[in-house]
Parts: sequence; C-alpha cells; structure tokens
Amino acid sequence: MPKSRIRKKADYTPPPAKQATAIKLNSRSWVAPVMLAMFLIGLAWIVLFYVTDGKLPIDSLDNWNIVVGFGFIAAGFGVSTQWK
Repeated sequence: MPKSRIRKKADYTPPPAKQATAIKLNSRSWVAPVMLAMFLIGLAWIVLFYVTDGKLPIDSLDNWNIVVGFGFIAAGFGVSTQWK
C-alpha cells in the first residue's frame, strides 16, 4: 500500500500587536465635584426643611422648598451627563 503524504502545518504566528492610541482627555475635572455638590446641596436643602418643620431654608416658600431641593438634585444629574 502506498504511504500517504504528510502535510506540513505552518508555524503559528501571533497577530501583530496593536499600537496604543493616545486617549484625548478634555478638561472635565470640574464635573464630578460640581455634580456631587449639587446632589449634596439638594439633599441638605430637603433635610433642613424637614428637620426645622418648614422654617428653614426659606420660610416664605413653604412646601416649594422640596421642589428647590429636587431641582438641585436634577441639576446634578444634568451636570453628570458631561462626565466622560
């Protein structure tokens, strides 16, 4: 019986290494502190309103103080969209 031919496999060559691309960073270092500050101001506004039975932060706003507090929190979420 004739002997079959042996196929030679090519040696494994790893794919070429990818070149590191430079990451372009914009100056957005202000976003995180402003976002956290807005969250904390809004939370403190609402907590202060409840703790003082509506006397503080602004007495004439009555229950609208809650809306102001949530407005600060919403502004914090708005600022968070700028974070990269």
